[in-house]
Amino acid sequence: MSTEDTSKKYEILKEYFGHESFRIGQEELIDGILQGKDVVGIMPTGAGKSVCYQIPALMLGGVALVISPLISLMHDQVMSLVQSGIRGAYVNSSLTYNQYCKVLSNIRNGLYKVIYVAPERLETESFIEICKNIDVSLVAVDEAHCVSQWGQDFRPSYLNIEKFIEKLPVRPVVAAFTATATENVKKDIIKLLSLKDPVCVTTGFDRPNLFFSVMKPSTKWVKLLELVRERRALSGIVYCSTRINVEKVCAQLCENGISAVRYHAGLSDEERRQSQEAFVYDRASVIVATNAFGMGIDKSNVSYIIHYNMPKDLESYYQEAGRAGRDGSEAECILLYEPRDVRTARFLIENSEPNDNMTEEEQRELRLKDELKLKYMTFYCTTNDCLRGYMLRYFGESFTGSCGKCSNCLQNYEKLDITVEAQKIMSCIARTRQRFGVKMICDILRGSSNKRITDLGFDRLSTFGIMKDCSESKLRSMINSLISLGLIAQDDGQYPVLFLTDKASAVLSGEQSVETKVLRDAKTKRKGAKEIPSDYELYERLRSLRKKLADRASVPAYVVFSDAVLRNICEAKPRSREQFSKISGVGGRKLEKYGDVFIREINKYFTEKDLKD
Repeated sequence: MSTEDTSKKYEILKEYFGHESFRIGQEELIDGILQGKDVVGIMPTGAGKSVCYQIPALMLGGVALVISPLISLMHDQVMSLVQSGIRGAYVNSSLTYNQYCKVLSNIRNGLYKVIYVAPERLETESFIEICKNIDVSLVAVDEAHCVSQWGQDFRPSYLNIEKFIEKLPVRPVVAAFTATATENVKKDIIKLLSLKDPVCVTTGFDRPNLFFSVMKPSTKWVKLLELVRERRALSGIVYCSTRINVEKVCAQLCENGISAVRYHAGLSDEERRQSQEAFVYDRASVIVATNAFGMGIDKSNVSYIIHYNMPKDLESYYQEAGRAGRDGSEAECILLYEPRDVRTARFLIENSEPNDNMTEEEQRELRLKDELKLKYMTFYCTTNDCLRGYMLRYFGESFTGSCGKCSNCLQNYEKLDITVEAQKIMSCIARTRQRFGVKMICDILRGSSNKRITDLGFDRLSTFGIMKDCSESKLRSMINSLISLGLIAQDDGQYPVLFLTDKASAVLSGEQSVETKVLRDAKTKRKGAKEIPSDYELYERLRSLRKKLADRASVPAYVVFSDAVLRNICEAKPRSREQFSKISGVGGRKLEKYGDVFIREINKYFTEKDLKD
């Protein structure tokens, strides 16, 4: 790569995006594209994937096509590009016929450098013909895991991308990006998009600014309301596993004075659009949604994600949780867990729509994989180990010790020898012939007098009542620990029974001891809240100014400046253009557009407060 190209990419980074240096992985992917190589970028949400194709788009001749699965992403990204002075457009079903014709005409006339397009549009003759007659220098595939049948968001329309590329007179560079991909999904991306010896960059899955927490409240709704009220001034997403829960939770929040909107696939297109718009433009502080909402959402100031129900796999959870703190600010990811969530998730797996693109054998194999993923998700919710470490190991990264930034690491745990308790639990499972689930085993060990136990004669077992002084929640926690240690396993059938593994015999015979972490103090310090600027009064004034400018331009406030950049401005208090230009996140175009008005507000504040430089 020439010195001129190196210099130019840094100039573009500062001019359009306001940064002096690249984040991890960005430069390697950009250089690969500029050298004419295909690339695969696996980078967590908020790591700056869009910069990896937007900078080459500005440096290469012709046009860059960005294939994206959701209308919301295209709209947000194009707004941000235009605000930064980059000519962009999108082609999807939200356009009227006249708007569609106008965009196609502008494409013919070379008005755009970056065009976002829905994968379904790649099959329309009008769009194909236009692309055949323009110089397409780059095809960037966002959310590339959608091409894989083993990914969590498989979309058949993604399988047409490679056919579309084949129809172009000259094959462009192809770049694929995703936030979550196992090794199998990565191989699928390379194979199904026909990538040629791609440069592959995986930057790691860790998001240091996110605080992870699992809570097991006795009453979910009460806990949720408490959490949302504590964060009333912040923007958050509450995820529910079913439409019924979305309706119920949203209605209850509204009844309790919370500005909330709902979003799920059962609503009309218009209501979904209105809900999303209210949330993006900060007219609603909370959106309650199923997983139908969020992929591609570019709202940078989401401060917390609460999962009201446990997702069915860690891939989905990490992707949804990753929608918090996209601007690098501290944010919280809270999961409210209860055992019935596992049954709901299993029901959703068992009743998922059959995939017409897969054979019966492939569908059976996929279901088995989904059930295995559900197990790992359940272990995440019940482990006493570091939550961040658990997730990173799941995604293939090494991690040991404590992160100091999750609910488990901040809890006060002590190591406890539970060998005797483990022997009692496993003996009970064996004496009931390994035919029952957690609830029945707990009832027997605690000496419950329910009719089913007496009818089956389990009240005459030697293990009946031998743990009567142990609470059910503590007993369940020990059973979960034994499952995570591989001493007990749980059947994947309709009735998940417990059974002993080969490892159990060493414990039952006394040859091996069992240790686990037990909670000593249940109070956790709240971490992960937004940083409060040292000069909060100035910050509020700048935030008010930002909103006025955003309303005038009909864009969300974070498109003017993200919360993180606004805090940088507040801390630096720039009083000249030169000072303002040095703030990270302020590019040349934003400086021209907004610099003077922010500087005037800061100078006014200095005068009113009689402050010195």
